[in-house]
Amino acid sequence: MDANASQLARLSLEGLSVGDAFGQQFFYPGVVETAKPSQLPPPPWEYTDDSEMAIALVQTLEAKGVIDQDHLAAGFADRYRVDPYRGYGAGARRLLEDINAGGDWRTLSRAMFGGSGSFGNGAAMRVAPLGAWFADASTVIEQATLSAEVTHTHQEGIAGAIAVALAAWWAKERTRTGDDRTPEELLPWIIDQLPKTDVRKRLEWAATYDFETWPFTVASQVGNGLEISAQDTVPFCLWLAASRIDDYAEALWIAARVGGDIDTNCAIIGGIVSLSVGLDGIPQKWRDCRERLKW
Repeated sequence: MDANASQLARLSLEGLSVGDAFGQQFFYPGVVETAKPSQLPPPPWEYTDDSEMAIALVQTLEAKGVIDQDHLAAGFADRYRVDPYRGYGAGARRLLEDINAGGDWRTLSRAMFGGSGSFGNGAAMRVAPLGAWFADASTVIEQATLSAEVTHTHQEGIAGAIAVALAAWWAKERTRTGDDRTPEELLPWIIDQLPKTDVRKRLEWAATYDFETWPFTVASQVGNGLEISAQDTVPFCLWLAASRIDDYAEALWIAARVGGDIDTNCAIIGGIVSLSVGLDGIPQKWRDCRERLKW
């Protein structure tokens, strides 16, 4: 196991899981009305299936060094069996229950949604640590595709995972090399490497908005996850992550205020921005509020 790769993947996982748990609080009564930077939602912050699946992904990378799809599928199913009440969507629940009953994930994943495969945001929500693990962008694309296919075989679900993984890799490399690449370069760089999908089309749309644009405006045009799809979730998350790449707390507060699939949006953004700001950039108080990760 590459210790440095593991350290970076776990940094991204920390940012992802704290973001996930923070965002989840805004679905509870009274939190939207009372929470503000000087008054965080009351702890403990429980995390969701976003973090559960990201833990399984990191465990696969640490065990195998790459995405072994069988190992990853077994990890997803095992963690679901032990703790199924983490907010899994209906499709994911059926898939993981069928895997635990002895089904082949290859057949089950392809058969979802009438044979089209899932284009939900689940493959994107968990993938940021993968972008932190690998050394080059081409490998990130290949491995992100493999990680997505276990649960999401639709081209949109795969494209969403690739886009988030590339954003995480870019943030890691920008910090590692200390070069002068600017946040404005991130979205065009990702777009150039995506297949022609709705994810790419909406990301191109998001990239037309400068970072001073009111975030609600961007979300109103490209989506904020209300449809729980990759194409409705990933473009806004990447725009917001790029625009606040050096401020973890501000990025997540904005995501919470904009709404939508808040826990997943905050998980995606947190997994990326944490690789730019480092562990110290994730507020300690927030980390203390999140329940301990159950490895």
